Amino acid sequence: VQLQASGGGLVQAGGSLRLSCAASGRTFRNAVMGWFRQAPGKEREFVAASMRNAANTIYADSVKGRFVISRDNAKNTVYLQMNSLKLEDTAVYYCAADFNLIQSSVRTSRMYKLWGQGTLVTVSS
Repeated sequence: VQLQASGGGLVQAGGSLRLSCAASGRTFRNAVMGWFRQAPGKEREFVAASMRNAANTIYADSVKGRFVISRDNAKNTVYLQMNSLKLEDTAVYYCAADFNLIQSSVRTSRMYKLWGQGTLVTVSS
């Protein structure tokens, strides 16, 4: 079972990027899929989550209205569309998955059992 994140890069402030996280090894339709990020010198923080079967999405206040999490269960892939990027969005972005999470726990990184390798997003002025 593996998660592979991709799509990071260098973008100017105000621009957009779309991250992808491809899951393999089993069907992730029934998994909670999350995105976290970690900026240099800071703790890993929650960005967004998609509940099982895309029943609901949850966002950190800092990205609400700018980022959109979506999933294609046929492709076993979750996406993070990031718009209106700000300098403070610069971080390594990680995707995560867990099959047993409840909604009240999705913002807590230690509750996720599966993690991708991270992809770097750099926002420049």
